[in-house]
Amino acid sequence: MSARIAPVVDVAWLAAHLHDGDLVVVDATTLTGAPGGGPHAVGSGRAGYEAEHIPGALFADLTTDFADTEAPEPWTVPSSEKFAVQAGLLGIGVDSRVVVYDRSAGFWATRLHWQLRLEGFDDVAVLDGGLRAWKAAGERVTADPTPDPIAAAFQAERRPELLRSTEEVAKSLDDPGTVLVAVLDPAVYRGEVRAYAREGHIPGSVLLPPTEILDPATGGPRPVGELRATFERAGLLDPGVTPVAYSGHGIAATGAAYALVLAGRNDVAVHDGSMAAWAADDALPLVTGDSPGGDA
Repeated sequence: MSARIAPVVDVAWLAAHLHDGDLVVVDATTLTGAPGGGPHAVGSGRAGYEAEHIPGALFADLTTDFADTEAPEPWTVPSSEKFAVQAGLLGIGVDSRVVVYDRSAGFWATRLHWQLRLEGFDDVAVLDGGLRAWKAAGERVTADPTPDPIAAAFQAERRPELLRSTEEVAKSLDDPGTVLVAVLDPAVYRGEVRAYAREGHIPGSVLLPPTEILDPATGGPRPVGELRATFERAGLLDPGVTPVAYSGHGIAATGAAYALVLAGRNDVAVHDGSMAAWAADDALPLVTGDSPGGDA
């Protein structure tokens, strides 16, 4: 059995290991727009994958195959049973190693990374910089179809501590052991822009803009030293608290969870539904302003 993969791999590593028999490479790209500053699904990234992808890579559709399509919010986590079936169809089994990438901001790759960890699978990495970095390094892309893999038996063992529902987040508002992390644009967090049904952020949540997670120059995560300093200032490395990340729909929130994995925390939960679900319920509080408590 190969050595366990690191949470992040670079282009050179992937190029050297691309033909390893136990390696599954997955493109998790989803197409989005951002009207009013908030992410909204506009379709699968399959067409882009079919036009060009890393040789041998497979495609994971996060809008259908890896989501509960009956839920009111897009990208809602599917049942463990559905996830296991779809992961198995990609050839992901107990002896697999997985590298996930996307062609956009990197948060689609971290979404699948988090979903695999949620279902008890840890041998997964994100390609640093995604497809952009792969192409910038002069590595080959192809439009040739990847042969269907041999289906594997994926053993899902859900870790419920990595997932929070809207109801669970509401119950934790006065819990000193929970730190809510808003992975939002600062203007959305302050309530200056309406991106969802109502303006503002969940009371008590600290702001962690996506730009503090990803390096726009590389498309990958910022250096671990920078991430740790950012998280230390926000109190997210305190072992006495549990960070719970949320964003617009729970996509960028997985970027925070992933970055905290790089910084040494494996226990970060993600609020499924995030602001889209929270703001849609008028009974749930929202606050505006810069401080976690909002304006007086």
